[in-house]
Amino acid sequence: MQAATPSLAAPARSFLPLPLLVAVFCVLWSSAFAGAKLALADCPPLILLATRLLIAGSLMLALAFLMDGRPAMRRRDVVALIGIGILNNAVYLGLNWTALTFTSSAYTAVLTSCLPLVVALFAGPVLGERMNLTKWAGIALGLIGVVIVLRSRLADAHETLAGTLLIAGGVTALSAGTLAFKYFAPRGGVWTGNAVQCLAGGLALVPVALATESLGDIRFTANLFGGLAFLVVAVSIGGYGLWFYLLTRSSATAASSLHFLMPPLGLFFGWLLLGEVVPPLDFLGIAPIALGIWLVTRPTRAPAARPV
Repeated sequence: MQAATPSLAAPARSFLPLPLLVAVFCVLWSSAFAGAKLALADCPPLILLATRLLIAGSLMLALAFLMDGRPAMRRRDVVALIGIGILNNAVYLGLNWTALTFTSSAYTAVLTSCLPLVVALFAGPVLGERMNLTKWAGIALGLIGVVIVLRSRLADAHETLAGTLLIAGGVTALSAGTLAFKYFAPRGGVWTGNAVQCLAGGLALVPVALATESLGDIRFTANLFGGLAFLVVAVSIGGYGLWFYLLTRSSATAASSLHFLMPPLGLFFGWLLLGEVVPPLDFLGIAPIALGIWLVTRPTRAPAARPV
């Protein structure tokens, strides 16, 4: 899974009902970690990730010429997008995919789905956003759920502390990238911006991947090619395209509330595609996480105007 960025494009037309598009988006987004883990069985994580980002970035750049034309971008916008792309793609996904080599996809998906809680916590001091009691309650519930999941997974040795720290570092980088995008608000088309971010992340990973991993460990199997194609076409392009379309049909806050579906769906796809064990306490933990995400991301009602 990659970080999504807000779209300023005009609403697009679709012949498919909105609930169906929402369902497809949630399936694509929440199955990304399971798809990555399938491919990681036959390729080192950073080599696979750099390949995915460079292919996806190149395809998005081609889409950008068709969809965005030539957006007006300043040097500041390009520099901001490069930095954000390194945080969102190279650091966040690099740490998470490394963790996926020895942690379950479900565990990674559940912890990563807490992104809106972390962003909400720091949006006040960084962006000046106002926090209300509902958002604080959502953060508290999410924290309770995370503690339950950590207690379940670590105490029973289903996961490791090292993997947990890698995922936590990835979520921290993704949160920083999300806040930076909102703070700098770089101009440019949707596809152009994401192409720059993907290419920046992929190019930053290439020297690290070649220095720490071996090309000889790659096995050219159906799982590798199928997993890579799914991540590039379905997640990077299809998932992003649906996300941007959903943003044109609703507010960014309302669309972001879809993340509350990710914890249960992440568990489901880990079980369905990889046969991962789901400890009973996970179900107790994901409930407050999902509720917390919904409370943090739900639209805030504007105060009623006073009669004159």
